[in-house]
Formats: sequence, structure tokens, C-alpha cells
Amino acid sequence: LRMVQVKLIVTGDDFGYCPRRNQGIVDCFLAGAVSNVSLLVNGSAAADAAKLARRYNIPIGLHANLSEGSPVCEVLKTNSSLLNQDGFFHGKMGFRTALSKGLLNMSEVKQELKAQVELFHELTGHLPPHMDGHQHAHVLPEVRHVFAEVLEEYGIKYTRVPIEPGLHNCDWIPPSLMEFYLGVEEDSFNTVDVFTKHGIRWPDIYIGLSTMGRNMSVSSIRSAIDSAVLQLTAKAPQSSTVTIELMVHPGYPSVPPVGGCGEGPDDFSQSWERLHELQTLIKPELQSHYKSRNIQLCSFKDL
Repeated sequence: LRMVQVKLIVTGDDFGYCPRRNQGIVDCFLAGAVSNVSLLVNGSAAADAAKLARRYNIPIGLHANLSEGSPVCEVLKTNSSLLNQDGFFHGKMGFRTALSKGLLNMSEVKQELKAQVELFHELTGHLPPHMDGHQHAHVLPEVRHVFAEVLEEYGIKYTRVPIEPGLHNCDWIPPSLMEFYLGVEEDSFNTVDVFTKHGIRWPDIYIGLSTMGRNMSVSSIRSAIDSAVLQLTAKAPQSSTVTIELMVHPGYPSVPPVGGCGEGPDDFSQSWERLHELQTLIKPELQSHYKSRNIQLCSFKDL
């Protein structure tokens, strides 16, 4: 393992969700524990997040959101297939249900994705170097094509494909969640060709489902990285550099009614699990593990 140089992008997702999330992510970045962030432009603290990224020079990309809260495209805020009867996005599972029933208009999906890229540009002063999907909506059937078109149109080179090596061996993940993860994995496998055809790239390895919330520990991150690198170098022994994205969700718990993307913060955001991720990521023994394994933290523009 020592011969292999690992470039590790540790991405803090949901930047912009609420002021306490922003603070937690910034604290992690300043501690050298997060090296990249993904901005929810419809988050209640998105403008503040963009300012923080500029102030601390934090590499920032777009966390495209089609499932939680309100659209940013004015035209779609009142009457669109993306909204439920309460006038908000359909939700993590609701979006998937509406999609499978053929109820979502893909031109509206594209319109909203473009509006989010434009708003990102407005908030940060630049286009996103990478763009991924909140609750992994970007790899869903039909959506993946539209998503890829938008990235190609704007020249956004990088995305995330959530296929996690070793996921099947994680017996600590409860069955209902595992079912969701395996769905994400299958959708991701079916997305690879689409993204490739549009010239979009992503790191060699993705980690983040098995290490989320309460399941995050120094040893869970360490073993996920080590076994993924071993597996990859066994397949391609000549590769001297391996790139990894580790998706994380650190923060201080949201305090309602502040936060969210239009409807207030969800349960996960209010839970202790965010703080647990933050406290785990800044542990010195994780940092020293990175050093001992020749792992260099970086962002997408360093690939």
C-alpha cells in the first residue's frame, strides 16, 4: 500500500443547510479534516455558506437538489411536476416513487438543475468544478441523462458515482437502509455508461454510505479506505495514484425552525450523528493514519 499515492477528497455535503451545519463544516475544513464542500443552493444558509467558502478559500461544488425543500427556479415554484401537494419537492423516497410512476417532467428537471448551476455561479462567482446529487437523485433513471447533459453544457468535469466497494459486507447497516443503498448502487452501475459518454469523470473510489452518521469511526474510515485501495491495486497493479472521494456530513445539530431547504431541518440534521461525524473526522489518529498511508487530502481541481 505504501507505494501507492492516494489523493483523498473529503467532501462535506449539505453546505448551506443551516448556520450550524456551515459552522461545523468550516471547523472541519480549518482542522484539515474536510478538503472540499458541496453546496445546497436552496439551503436556508446558502448565501452565508458561499461567503464562508470565499473567506476561507474552501473548494466548493454543487450539491444538486431535486428532492428536499423548494426549487430555485421561479417558474417551477408554483406549478410543476417536481412538487407535491404541499408545494415542496417530493422527498427522498417520494421523488423515486413519482419518477417510477412516470409523473416527473424531465424538461422541468433540466430547468431546475440549470437554475441551480446559475444560482451557484451567482453566489460563488464561478461555475462548480464538481456537481453531485442530494440523496443520490442524480443517478436515477432518466434523471441521469438530463444531469449529464447539464454538466456537459456547463463544462463541469466531475461528479460522484456512489458505488462503494465492500458495501455488501457491512452487516451493521439495518436492512431497510441497506435496501436503499443497494438501489443507489444499482442505479449507479446503470449510470456509468451515460456519464462516460458525456465525458464526465469521477474519482476511482467512492466511500460514504458505510461510514455515515453513527457508523462513522476512525476504524470504519481506515478500513474502508485500505480495503478499497487494496482491491483497486489488485485489479490495476501498475497504478501509482489512486483517487478517492469520501462523502461526509459533519455539523452541529440543526435547531428548528432554522435550517433546511424551505420546510425546516429534517431528523438527521437535528440528530447527534452530525456532531459525531465532526468529532470523528477531526481526531488526530485519523490524520496520522493519512500520513502513514501516503494519503493526501485535496479537492477536485487537484486531480
